[in-house]
Amino acid sequence: MKTLNDFNFNNKKALIRVDFNVPLNDKFEVTDATRIVSAKPTIIKILEDGGSCILMSHLGRPKGVQEEFSLKHIVNKVEDILGVEVKFIEDCVGPTAEEAAQNLNPGEILLLENLRFHDEEKQGDKNFAEALSKLGDIFVNDAFGTAHRAHASTTIIAQFFDQRKCFGNLLAQEIDSINKVMKTGEKPVLAVLGGAKVSSKITIIENILDKVDHLIIGGGMTFTFIKAQGGNVGDSICEDDKMELAIDILKQAKEKNVQIHLPVDVLAANAFSNDADTQIMDVDKIPQGWQGLDAGPRSKAHFHDVVLQCKTILWNGPLGVFEMETFANGTIALGNSIAEATKNGAFSLVGGGDSVAAVKQFGFENKVSYVSTGGGAMLESLEGKTLPGIAAILE
Repeated sequence: MKTLNDFNFNNKKALIRVDFNVPLNDKFEVTDATRIVSAKPTIIKILEDGGSCILMSHLGRPKGVQEEFSLKHIVNKVEDILGVEVKFIEDCVGPTAEEAAQNLNPGEILLLENLRFHDEEKQGDKNFAEALSKLGDIFVNDAFGTAHRAHASTTIIAQFFDQRKCFGNLLAQEIDSINKVMKTGEKPVLAVLGGAKVSSKITIIENILDKVDHLIIGGGMTFTFIKAQGGNVGDSICEDDKMELAIDILKQAKEKNVQIHLPVDVLAANAFSNDADTQIMDVDKIPQGWQGLDAGPRSKAHFHDVVLQCKTILWNGPLGVFEMETFANGTIALGNSIAEATKNGAFSLVGGGDSVAAVKQFGFENKVSYVSTGGGAMLESLEGKTLPGIAAILE
């Protein structure tokens, strides 16, 4: 696996695919700069080597050229974070882009306009990828968030760089973290899967049963498993058409000697509302008119014990409707347990949109080993898929 350390960038132009797809408010200000901060070590290493950086990214889902999706809006933020002036040009290919890249001196940074202003980017167009490739000497892919897409700038472009391509720090870290969970992690290995639906996690569950010793299933998925085993789940979210599958997963786990841990009690409510009446109930005895919206106290205590006995932990998905304060405690308790295990020497990886949002919201970001920057890419990795953006560098 080639990384930045395999190259000296002195007098070289690094063409870097970054993921600067950051949220903006209605004043076009960046509201969460995590992805820019994550790319900083790669950019700084290249500049310190005596190289220059040409940054390419997408932003949002524009239909053709749309002013609100211009990367010019983030230039100031990128400058603030990197502590270096950033030049910006209003295209990413063609004579203007080539001239700007050509004139770039060592130590300088050039940010190209939104790649997705060109339809060819998402189409994985070979000519567009070749036009981009003319801008740099070495291709560095540091965009994990788009590594699962076979787009021109993430995948197709790599073929024009032969041996002159590598992973940036961020992408290398992401690969390493996933490998720790899926391949090289110290046992016992635990996966915590939460979220609303079994259907969105089937392939992950099936793929990780061979890799883990313990599996905690929480969130709305719980109720499909409980109902499948004859429990009463009241009005809780449940995928009736996935009950057979749930039974099959429990059977597979038993055969593979994986211990599955489901909640034993829940905080139930008589409406899907922060102000609803609530009651602690056994997970399999929820009456009609009530729905389970968070893990209960006995479940939290049991999960805490499981977490603390494990050395490698993957957390994907919340244990309750954490967006509502009343139903956030199960997710917070799990975060505290994982933070404690991490402090005791366990490796913990958090990935997937909702769990990352929860980790940030409740201040666990620096208390776990690694927080993944890519939602879809992370999930496809856990499903055992080889991501095209990663494969293109390894070829």
